[in-house]
Amino acid sequence: MAAAALLRGAAPGCGGPAWSWRLRAAPRRHLAHSGCCQGADSASGATWACFLLGERALVRVRGPDSAPFLLGLLTNELPLPGPAAGEASASARAGYAHFLNVQGRTLYDVILYGLPERSGEQPTFLLECDSSVVDALQRHLLLHKIRRKVTVEPCPELRVWAVLPRAPGEAGGAVPRKTAECADILTRDPRTACMGWRLLSQDEGSALVPGGRLGDLQDYHRHRYQQGVPEGVHDLPPGVALPLESNLAFMNGISFTKGCYIGQELTARTHHMGVIRKRLFPVQFSGAVPGGGIAPGASVLTESGQAAGKYRAGLGDVGLALLRSEKIKGPLHIRTSESGPVALTASVPDWWPTATK
Repeated sequence: MAAAALLRGAAPGCGGPAWSWRLRAAPRRHLAHSGCCQGADSASGATWACFLLGERALVRVRGPDSAPFLLGLLTNELPLPGPAAGEASASARAGYAHFLNVQGRTLYDVILYGLPERSGEQPTFLLECDSSVVDALQRHLLLHKIRRKVTVEPCPELRVWAVLPRAPGEAGGAVPRKTAECADILTRDPRTACMGWRLLSQDEGSALVPGGRLGDLQDYHRHRYQQGVPEGVHDLPPGVALPLESNLAFMNGISFTKGCYIGQELTARTHHMGVIRKRLFPVQFSGAVPGGGIAPGASVLTESGQAAGKYRAGLGDVGLALLRSEKIKGPLHIRTSESGPVALTASVPDWWPTATK
């Protein structure tokens, strides 16, 4: 099945306590009522954790010029739909990319879904973005539309879900797969295998995954921060974040061989120079964190008081910081007015390329 091919192989390399989810109890009949998905493993118990991402929203771009229109704005090639292994019909595919401004800084991070074309229908793409910038993203698209034959509109009827194995060992060989009549989109997260899958559905997400249970949204964000995956405007401030410092290349979000797009010049020059001195690293605090959390932009210092970078965003004792790569191995701390210095440790995610470790 299409979903099985997309989902296979997502568990390796993802371990540690982040994979032990707090699951919300729900009636079994409610979770199993939908016929859209079938589980490869009939064992009882929760195999999948399903997280409703209320802070993510969808924008639909459709029309005969939708593909060339988006290619001129995005950092990556488009995820064109095509047949998966063992299937004759095309299925939706996902890709990751950023919209940049003319200075080469990130405006919006998006997961793109290329929908299969049906007879009489126009080429259609869905753009998943931070819900707080839906209007801004639509204005950005319409600003560059000019005479392109495209329609840009919100897609409020679909909800965005993240689906993650409850634990690598428990997931085993079980793979959710969709029946042919199911219209919902289930596809592997294009950024990294450790982020599991994305599900777009009008229905309750956990009901579409046998063995699925609703997960605590904070667990999803903790896992994301521990894996070093930025998402949304808090992690990638519009007009501030640089795509390569934000590890866009590691997350399969940029093509250095595609045609021109807005912001390409600085990004391509930085890539070909081969020097990226700062990156977003996952960090964990080992000291007492102030009740109000750490302020975004707080300076991260070395043991001797030298500047190592700046804290970007986080949740509780985990988060992301933009740090100089040569400074991450030594002791680091942030000075706070409430509790004094708070020690933190930066790490290199397992899924990053070996050359960066």
